[in-house]
Amino acid sequence: MVATKSNSDLGAVPPGWSPDAGHEKRRVALTSIGAAVVLVSAKLGVGLTTGSLGLLAEAAHSGLDLVAAIITYFAVRFSDKPADAEHLYGHGKIENLSALIETALLLVTCGWIIYEGIERLWFKHVHVEATVWAFLVIAASIVIDVSRSRALRRVARKHNSQALEANALHFSTDVWSSAVVLLGLVLVKAGDWVGGSPVLARADAVAALLVALLVIYVSLRLGRRTVDALLDRAPAGVLAAVRQAAQEVGGVLECRQVRVRQAGKQVFVDLVIGVERGRSLEGGHAIGQAVEQRIQSVLPGADVVVHVDPVSVAGETLVERIRTIAANEGQTIHNVLVSEEDGRTYVELHVEADERMALRAAHDQVDRLEAAVRAELPNVSEITTHIEPRRRRAEALEDVTGGSGELVARVRQVVEQTPEITECHDIALRRAGQEIFLSMHCTFAQGLSIGAVHEISTHLEERLKAAIPGLVRVTTHPEPTPERPNDLSSHTG
Repeated sequence: MVATKSNSDLGAVPPGWSPDAGHEKRRVALTSIGAAVVLVSAKLGVGLTTGSLGLLAEAAHSGLDLVAAIITYFAVRFSDKPADAEHLYGHGKIENLSALIETALLLVTCGWIIYEGIERLWFKHVHVEATVWAFLVIAASIVIDVSRSRALRRVARKHNSQALEANALHFSTDVWSSAVVLLGLVLVKAGDWVGGSPVLARADAVAALLVALLVIYVSLRLGRRTVDALLDRAPAGVLAAVRQAAQEVGGVLECRQVRVRQAGKQVFVDLVIGVERGRSLEGGHAIGQAVEQRIQSVLPGADVVVHVDPVSVAGETLVERIRTIAANEGQTIHNVLVSEEDGRTYVELHVEADERMALRAAHDQVDRLEAAVRAELPNVSEITTHIEPRRRRAEALEDVTGGSGELVARVRQVVEQTPEITECHDIALRRAGQEIFLSMHCTFAQGLSIGAVHEISTHLEERLKAAIPGLVRVTTHPEPTPERPNDLSSHTG
């Protein structure tokens, strides 16, 4: 399995974060604290003076807004801290935790407001004086709440901050609750004008209950989102979008185990993709990187981890499967031959081993390969392996062609004894110690198949090794007979 990951280094700042972004978030949070202090002071003072439960409820509501604004300030201040050794996913969930605390405070306050409202409706009478100051405070509150809500929502959307979004929600609910309280005061004042109607006198308590119910509704909605984030519930629609984005990348055969979690503004994506197992490690890694980039185009700034698994594909031949098994075992093979007789499948192959390896170690290595083939291909009846040395050289090869005229002539002499080869050129001799390496280009007669050319080259290699002491490797590049005589001009000097 190959894993590719982005944006995951410890100490890296969250995607999209900048000093200016952090400053803007803290600034809007601080101004919200100032606005909440003004509103609490004004509402509490006028509410106590007039005896309006609606205003006192609004004061309590704004008091919670003040607490929420303070919590939000510290949340946005610390949530952008980079990941460290103890917080591997960063500090984004501070925002979610702050929203949960705000929700709990709102619900407690609503409980007190409902209790006091019921008391005033059925069990006790409290005179409410609808003064000019009460109306001015409520009107000013609505103006301030609208302004702060818009400012907070704008910055929250700009920087994808859940804490600022929750704070904006607080101020926006204040607008509606203030409007309800304003209506209650108007009805109380109307009751004074008509001679003290007992029904209109209780309008303030009714308004307070309506405010409490509205705040409970908003709090529960916010609380659900907060709990979902803390429990790592995937955002709605994101799972399907991630899966679709991954499957749109060329080379992805399957997509599974998609997991999405959110911490504050940061989204983390973890998934497994399947690619053709015959691909190289670099090829599979490139597909994984393409999947990361495609997902990040759908979820900008997402932290993406892609696990790449090799999978078999339809139509894969038995030889291809055996080569893949050997590659997965870290072994090099060639000359794979598969034959069938009487319903039985036989496999022959050559395995390369380090020339310095002991026979016991090489045999054990081949046994592991055979076991892996049998485990994946149980229909194979018999496996025959031939072990060949694979040389490892630390010393550089020295080109000795220019000073080896006699050896070059001997090579040409042996080649000329092969009637199927019509011409030989680009002969190169290289030496490492006492060992000689030969490479050359040979033109073969027309009409020969690849199999025939390979057999001729093998016999030629054997004759050259017998004729030239120290020759350990012969590399023959086969070429067809040219259609025009001048086609050889690029190879001959």
